[in-house]
Amino acid sequence: MNRRGRAVAAVLLAATATATATVTGGVGAPGAVAAPERGTGQQARAWLPRPTGPYPVGTTSLQLTDDRRDDPWKPGQPRRLMISLWYPTTRPATGDDRAPYMLPAAAEHFGSAGSAAQSAHGFEPGRTDWAGIRTHARAGAPGLPGGKRPVVLYSAGFGDPRTWGTGLVEDLASRGYTVVTVDHTYDASEVAFPDGDLATSVLPALMTRPGADMGALLRKTLQARVDDTRFVLDRLAGLRDDERLPVGLAASLDLDRIGMVGHSGGGSTALQTMHDDPRVKAGVNMDGQLHFPGPDGRTGVFPTSAAEDGLTRPFLLMGTGADDSGSYHRQPGWDALWRHSTGWHADVTLTGSRHGSYTDAQSLLPQLARQGAIGAETLTDDLGDVRPDRAVAATRSYVASFLDRWLRGHDDHLLDGPSPTFPEVVHER
Repeated sequence: MNRRGRAVAAVLLAATATATATVTGGVGAPGAVAAPERGTGQQARAWLPRPTGPYPVGTTSLQLTDDRRDDPWKPGQPRRLMISLWYPTTRPATGDDRAPYMLPAAAEHFGSAGSAAQSAHGFEPGRTDWAGIRTHARAGAPGLPGGKRPVVLYSAGFGDPRTWGTGLVEDLASRGYTVVTVDHTYDASEVAFPDGDLATSVLPALMTRPGADMGALLRKTLQARVDDTRFVLDRLAGLRDDERLPVGLAASLDLDRIGMVGHSGGGSTALQTMHDDPRVKAGVNMDGQLHFPGPDGRTGVFPTSAAEDGLTRPFLLMGTGADDSGSYHRQPGWDALWRHSTGWHADVTLTGSRHGSYTDAQSLLPQLARQGAIGAETLTDDLGDVRPDRAVAATRSYVASFLDRWLRGHDDHLLDGPSPTFPEVVHER
């Protein structure tokens, strides 16, 4: 089985993204980085692109436990989740004040041989200093005064951790949103808990088990994610009295203006949660599948209930440039959703992109490739030829434009049709 087949079999439908090996400037990198010499113990390093909004960013993480629900992957124990909140604050982070991209235990597992993330994203095991990557957010910073702010939930792709969309999440926070990222335990490649427990993904083993019913397993995975998300929504209201939150943050949560954004399986989760829960007012699906394979393993026309019923509230579909890259653009679930929906909706395609073009892979992997931590062939096969800086800018602009329009009532008209600012984006209404 080739690498793409392994990734699909493991439901790690968030392959990676960015440009080919000919790209010479990584998004957000402060300058050229010398390739580590093999045998020296030096690891590859990378940087996230800076947020573009007017506000500095703060972040904090919380464990949530649902005592009323058994863990779907580990029956007999309550469902535990880790979430992070990203929000505007008063003072920018500098130096060591910048929160780490991943906690040490999570970073070590993420980059290890055979981890769900390593198998899907193709980076060389042990060659990247994942623990050394820093965000642009200050941990525990106070919330920005000035009233309530819209809340956006973010869900990463099947098998990916909540950190894999940090570049987009930080940008939204810098524009004045409070973003809640959710780790779906035993689905995400790994989840690090405050007590030191590291829960690793069960999906690769389940997906590659002989005779596995892929459709049933995908349905279970999606349902577990929707249940997780609705539980988080329930808990957000109670956070107003949670002493673990930084000063001013809980009071800023506007739970009457909630949107949701997700990539791959997270995009599927966003629209399915929106279908099941009226608290979510608007949703963005970045290249997420909306249909399941049949029981015989073949791809069939088995749409999600969100696609079958359609949506009555606004949604945005963001597809990639080629269906053979794993994009679900114009596949059965997307077609069904488009036909059955009565709410405002639009569909944009980023020309030359691939499935991971809407994740942090877009900015991180080219930097790693220049340092020998990922092969040029992997980038070419998985990531397309869209320029990294253009892909990052387009993703940020279209997601923010959509959320501004439907959660804030501010319309910059980017979604009215084709834009000369982003000629690489094909628009359909």
